[in-house]
Amino acid sequence: MAKHDYYDLLGVQKNASEQELKKAYRKKAMELHPDRNKDKPEAEAQFKEVNEAYDVLKDGDKKAAYDRYGHAAFENGGPGGGGHPGSGDFGSAFSDVFDDLFGDFMGGGRRGGSQQAKRGSDLRYNLNITLEEAFTGKQKNVSVSSSVACDKCKGSGAKGGAEPSTCPTCSGIGKVRAQQGFFTVERTCPTCTGRGQIITNPCTTCTGSGLQQRERSLGVNIPAGVETGTRIRLAGEGEAGMRGGPTGDLYIFIEVGDHEIFEREGPNLFCRVPVSMTKAALGGEIEVPTIDGGKSRVKVPAGSQSSKQMRLKGKGMPAIRSSQSGDLFLELAIETPVNLSSEQKDLLKEFEKLSENNSPESNDFFGKVKSFWDQMKG
Repeated sequence: MAKHDYYDLLGVQKNASEQELKKAYRKKAMELHPDRNKDKPEAEAQFKEVNEAYDVLKDGDKKAAYDRYGHAAFENGGPGGGGHPGSGDFGSAFSDVFDDLFGDFMGGGRRGGSQQAKRGSDLRYNLNITLEEAFTGKQKNVSVSSSVACDKCKGSGAKGGAEPSTCPTCSGIGKVRAQQGFFTVERTCPTCTGRGQIITNPCTTCTGSGLQQRERSLGVNIPAGVETGTRIRLAGEGEAGMRGGPTGDLYIFIEVGDHEIFEREGPNLFCRVPVSMTKAALGGEIEVPTIDGGKSRVKVPAGSQSSKQMRLKGKGMPAIRSSQSGDLFLELAIETPVNLSSEQKDLLKEFEKLSENNSPESNDFFGKVKSFWDQMKG
């Protein structure tokens, strides 16, 4: 049976680049693979042809011979001198594409990537602090459990600190290959589990891992002005690296607790201050707390109403790593007296008779209500 043109089989032009050849071959190989075409017996023969075409065209010498002599270059020791292309390793041809597709997921292909040092994992620690501590900043000690290099073997995993030996199964690559039909499949070496090295006499302290768990006490500098969600990074205080890799980092996540007096919004603080009815009506001074533990005297204007806000500039939280501070906002809550005596009730009744024109907001509201009702009746 006459052979098909190799370029036609792959669907490329004669001047196709190496990448274009590989892309076309990958597409055809996936399309015609026998495992995907069990109901099409002719697919296997077509798959072999595509492999044969790629095996020739990816090789510069074979391609040159094919371009000059066609299929005759590989028949009966033809001018190309390459023999029949079908005698080549089709698994090798497909392996090139297989590595291109899956190499990254398998640890960097077959070039010994598994032996590379691996950075240690980062750790997270949630630290709860009070609003007062967030205001002043503080040095706090935290206790963290993490893996560190084994003291006994200095992190090598071998007894006495001896150097690991090259894995005899994979020759230090960390991966092994197995031929499966037309494919060459690459897997993690079962002997060294991808390390490329084995420890013949493991350390008794860390059982060959090179790591051991340890509880450590670390000092954390909390800057003034931190908020919930602030992240503090302690470089090199995470998990120890593998095979000499660098240590990970420790991240401290701050959680600022609620306060019984103050509420916080960014750098500003809010405080709800109860004021007696008489104080609000007559005016006067009140004493309010500040977050630094001090006191401030504030003048309440006569006739103050509930929800009136007053601002104490610069009495809020400090802005993190800044010389500026937020403000303290006071919200007045006019308190109605309770548990009145008979004498107090009589005085209030007398006061109510005399204060008909002293409640402008009430007068305005109920005036509008009366107009509304009159309109509805009309």
